[in-house]
Formats: sequence, C-alpha cells, structure tokens
Amino acid sequence: MSQGNTTLSGRVETAIRGLTPGYFAVVMATGIVSVGMRTNDWPVVSGILLAIAAVAYVVLVGLNVARIIRHRRAMADDFADPARAFGFFTFVAASSVLGSRLSQEGFHLAALGLLLVATVAWILLGYVIPWTAVLGERKVTPLSTANGTWFIWAVASQSIAVLAATLEVELEAWRAPMGLLAVFSWSVGIFLYVAVGVFVGIRMLSFPFRPTDLTPPYWVAMGATAITVVAGARIVEMATAPMVDATRGLIAGAAVFFWAFGTWLIPPLILAGLWRHVIHRVPLRYEATLWSIIFPLGMYGVGSQFLGAVDELPIVEAIGYAESWVALAAWLVTFVAMVVNIWRTVIRRPVTAQAPADAKGR
Repeated sequence: MSQGNTTLSGRVETAIRGLTPGYFAVVMATGIVSVGMRTNDWPVVSGILLAIAAVAYVVLVGLNVARIIRHRRAMADDFADPARAFGFFTFVAASSVLGSRLSQEGFHLAALGLLLVATVAWILLGYVIPWTAVLGERKVTPLSTANGTWFIWAVASQSIAVLAATLEVELEAWRAPMGLLAVFSWSVGIFLYVAVGVFVGIRMLSFPFRPTDLTPPYWVAMGATAITVVAGARIVEMATAPMVDATRGLIAGAAVFFWAFGTWLIPPLILAGLWRHVIHRVPLRYEATLWSIIFPLGMYGVGSQFLGAVDELPIVEAIGYAESWVALAAWLVTFVAMVVNIWRTVIRRPVTAQAPADAKGR
C-alpha cells in the first residue's frame, strides 16, 4: 500500500485525482427524484432530497475546483478521452435540475443564477469537448469509445430548456428571452440525441462489444427521451411568447413521440442488464455511473406525470406516479451503497498486515 493511502488526507487526494467527470449525476438523480416526490405530494421526503442535492452540488463543485488546481493533468486527460469527456456535461444538467427544483420552492433568483451558469457551461463545453475528445489529437478512434455518456450532451441541452421554461412563467419581464432559450436548447437537444444515437449505434455494430462495455450510462439513452418530454411539457405550459407560440403544437406532439420511444427502450435496457450481470456474471458493485440509471428512472416518472397532466392522459400520468416510487427505491439503495463505498475507500483507516511477533527466548 502506498504511503499516501495510509492517511486520510492521502486517500482524499487520491479520490480527488480519480474523480470521474460524470459524478454530478448524483445531483441530477437526487434532484429529479425530489421533483417526483413533490409531484407525488410527499413534501418532507422531497425537501430532504433537495437538501442532499444542494449539498452534493456544492461539495462536487469544490472537489472539481481542487482537481483543476492540483491535478490538471488528470483533468486534461479526461477532456481528451472521448469515453469520459462527455461526462462533464453532467455539471450542466445538475445545475439546471437543481435550479428547477429550487424554483419550485420560490427561489427564482437562485434558479436564474444556476441557469446562467448552466448556459455558459453548456456553450463552452459544447464546443470544447467535441474538439478535445473527438476532433483533436487522437490516441484511439473516437467512434470505438462512443458510449452512453455521449447522450448526456443531449440531456444537458434539454435540462436548460426545462429550467428556462420553468422560469419563463415566473419571471414576466424575461419571458421573451426565456422562451427563445427554452425552444432553442430543446431543438438543439433533439438533434444531438439523434446524432449521438447514430454514433453509438455505429460503435456497437462496427467494433467488438463486450459485456463489460455495457455500462450503466447506456440508460441515459432513455433518460434523454424522458427529459425531452419534461422540457416539451414545460414549454407547452409556458406563457405567451413569440418563439413559444410558433412551436407549441409541434413540441406537444414531439413530446408524445419521445415518451413512446423512451418507454420502448426500457425492456431492452433491463434485458441488457441481465445479459451483463446474470449471463456473463459481471459483478454488480457500486460505481459512480450507477447514478446514470437513477436519473433516467426519476426523469421518466416525472416526464410521464407532466405529459399526462398537460395532454390529459390519465394512464400515462399513472405510469409516471408508479415509476417515481421505483426511482425513489433505486435512489435509496444507490445512495447507501455510495456512502458505504466512501467509508470503505476514503474515510476508514486501511487495515495493514502486522508482522508476527518474535517468539520469546529465540
């Protein structure tokens, strides 16, 4: 065992160095499950989840700032790795999801600040990551590493649409620009989803695809459709604005289409998990990417409820209600597993082998 891992500070430093870019998915998952519980009229549980999401957001921002300062090489390597770089978009989505939940509690200025942060990060990362990870100096063929994390780019776009549409109703003076931003990011998100779907499909057909390659972020393919539904439902409910009025009918129809496709994706994703863990016996243990399953589950529940309410589809709304409880149960299991993992790998003092004592009289 290295000397650095024998002390708490050393283990923390190691954890910061190896922090995955997609860890903001914790905030995404917790925030959307909080929204689901609020929609299900469980305000206490929703409030607890909101507090956890806010604390996790602040902690992760601090850890990433420390990583930039102390481990720039590791951060640069992640930006240059097409298999990991798109995970940075979880920061955009986390900021937007947290902002949307805060806006529901009346903290509109805080939500507006998070929207500004998310939008700037979305624009910067949207140009930087494709260049550094895909178009820059290549160590591997980018398509050979295309995976579910690429869909987070589309999720980030739609998350901005959700928050902008939410604030458009609340901030009357900002309705025109909020409407423009919501429709713009929603439209870009759809094109990104289609493009990423093509890239990932080509990767699965053109390169060897092993059970270990089928990681949890592939669930984001469904989560991206679900957040598109939420964004669409929010835009349909927006107050009158030029861009909204011009696209309201189109977006309402597209939301139903994406809900149907996302629902269709759930059975294959479940079967894929059985293929990975049951048939090929890939161990199921905690990893940060598991949050990429919780977020789609929560978002599908919220999306179904919002769509059912807006389009008066009681069956769809009932499906969303039930799915929100499934998401809460999955969140609880994953959260406990994360806490145990942090305790075992970072906080707890490692057990070291002790040398046998010399026998007396030797």
